[in-house]
Amino acid sequence: MTVPSATGASQDNDTLASGGENEGLPCVLSFNAADPVGGGGVVSDALVIASIGAHALPITTGVLLRDTREALGHTALDHATVAEQARLVAEDVPVQTIKVGFAGSAEALAAIAAFSSDYPDAPVIAYLPDLSWWDEQAIDDYLDAFRELLLPQTAVLVGNNATLRHWLLPESASRRQTSVTDLARVASELGVSYVLVTGLPLPGDRIGNVLASPRGELLHQNFERIDAAFLGAGDILSAALAALLACGSDLNEAATEALQYLDQALDHGFRPGMGRAVADRLFWAESAQDDSPAGDDPPAGDDATEPATLHDLHPSPNETKH
Repeated sequence: MTVPSATGASQDNDTLASGGENEGLPCVLSFNAADPVGGGGVVSDALVIASIGAHALPITTGVLLRDTREALGHTALDHATVAEQARLVAEDVPVQTIKVGFAGSAEALAAIAAFSSDYPDAPVIAYLPDLSWWDEQAIDDYLDAFRELLLPQTAVLVGNNATLRHWLLPESASRRQTSVTDLARVASELGVSYVLVTGLPLPGDRIGNVLASPRGELLHQNFERIDAAFLGAGDILSAALAALLACGSDLNEAATEALQYLDQALDHGFRPGMGRAVADRLFWAESAQDDSPAGDDPPAGDDATEPATLHDLHPSPNETKH
């Protein structure tokens, strides 16, 4: 798999275009829903893509109604709006890769597939999330559109082992010995080049993750199982993979680094509410701060004071505002 260069795309900024060799960061166009708790969705995609070193072009497909405990519903944006926003961005900004998260409706998936077909040099990284919270008919319509319209445009399909097996190989759902290569072969018949499958059960406290093509497994990584239920892990992995490919990594290298990034983000995760945990996608910033020499901090002056607390930021009830 090769990642297209940004040459040939429109550039309205003549100063940037005529500048040196480096015209900016590689760009990843991401289709996803707005997640109010920040576990997944366009907010997560933007954090991950920026962490990798690329620039996110987030296209919102709808709004999830949820907290950290459960998803209660979803309001989809009109598919024409989703498609038009993507086209406006792509005609202005060079797009290296396309990441598809939760599109929100079968109609939006059709619009995204049509859009992607117009940009064949931008590999599509498609993530199939858990949809069990959704209406049964909506799920069926969504999966039909995903299979028939989006998969033929997809370079890498990302998903949890159980989710992909139940969808692509429903007759094997009760058989643990189904291989990832079997999933890759079925996906290949639908137009997909590669699959990146997570959550493979392994002996002990380990979880396996495999990148495969129809010809066999290309990469196998396993990590220690983290004793917590997380939101948005698949979104993080697929966004990281799309960003790494946009930055020029080959597929094996990108998959390796994306899995390592996910493992670290989960390992530094936290529980912001009463439900599931959220990964810390900026874990690397804390690590970099910890590694900074003590002398990097500017010396405090004679009038140095303690850092302001949240309480200090609230105005006194006796203060007069003008």
